[in-house]
Amino acid sequence: MKDLQLKNKSVLITGADSGIGKAIALLFAKEGADIAFIHYHDAKDAQKTSQEIEKLGHKVLSFEGDINDSTFCKTVVDEVVSKFGGIDILINNAGTQVPCNAIEDLKEEDIRKTFDSNIIGMILLTKFVFPHLKKGGVIINTTSATAYMGHEELLDYSATKGAIVSFTRSLALQAKPKGIRVNAVAPGPVATPLTEKTFGEEDEDQDKPPLERNASTEEVAASFLFLATEASAQFTGQVLHPNGGLIVNG
Repeated sequence: MKDLQLKNKSVLITGADSGIGKAIALLFAKEGADIAFIHYHDAKDAQKTSQEIEKLGHKVLSFEGDINDSTFCKTVVDEVVSKFGGIDILINNAGTQVPCNAIEDLKEEDIRKTFDSNIIGMILLTKFVFPHLKKGGVIINTTSATAYMGHEELLDYSATKGAIVSFTRSLALQAKPKGIRVNAVAPGPVATPLTEKTFGEEDEDQDKPPLERNASTEEVAASFLFLATEASAQFTGQVLHPNGGLIVNG
């Protein structure tokens, strides 16, 4: 039997009821971690995820709410620390996108929602988790290939993903004296419920990377596992690019 890479670790993940977040939660649980996760309003998917984690033999906590609410963030962090005894790994994965073909047609409410969900909420939650992380603690943020390549239909979304890259690099500098590593993962096209809902299956497939297929969520989750373990001890302030061969700068 192989040694579990995350044995006795406690993990907090946002956006883990489906997609990449769920794949991360299940992979980390398979590697020995107890999982707490935040979801927005998808109670049915969240319950299914919780059941799958429990079947793997690990503790699970599920929270429904908005990470743009600082009171909610603090409540979640306090309960996770109380129930799990601490937090070792934070995965900031939650996000949303609203495509729009022309900047003139961008709705202010959509712009603000995208920034609140993708970067402001990320910073708020991290603010409350950070004091609980000890030496060896890990933070991993989900950015996107759009941060480097742009996307003609996702102006505000791409801007938030660029902000996540800068946030990751800056927090890594601040976290260095505490022995905490901060990195990010920038997937290319991935087959998730969000992309299917946003673009539909056919549109999603039109802009395939060089490997000629979209990544699975499980393939992307492997990058998060690497960054969460001692195998990546020399990685901080860095971004991994599981994008199927897309050429990006940065």
